[in-house]
Amino acid sequence: MKKVAFICVHNSCRSQIAEALGKHLAGDVFESYSAGTETKPQINQDAVRLMKQLYGIDMELTQYSKTIDKIPSADIAISMGCNVACPYIGRDFDDNWGLIDPTGESDEVFLDVIKKIEEKINELRAELK
Repeated sequence: MKKVAFICVHNSCRSQIAEALGKHLAGDVFESYSAGTETKPQINQDAVRLMKQLYGIDMELTQYSKTIDKIPSADIAISMGCNVACPYIGRDFDDNWGLIDPTGESDEVFLDVIKKIEEKINELRAELK
């Protein structure tokens, strides 16, 4: 089974959502991991709240903010969105999903990003199946 790494700088929001949705929607097709080049003390609390509401997923039970060296070597590396420059992870990214960071934004912005991640996870699932 392929290992997919979702990467953003702080590993606290978009990449965490992608890891959770990857496990939830495509765990039968690929293994999902998230990481960053830096960490935060906790996962973004708006992301945690909305993922519980939308999918019944409590990201804080199974996930935490971690750096790239703390996850297995990935077959596929996806950047969540590099507004200025992508973090260096020791290899090229296979894709850049170009998502804005919703941190500090309204629930509407968060929901839009979550839905886009869900669509991308489903596309990746279909591609790898």
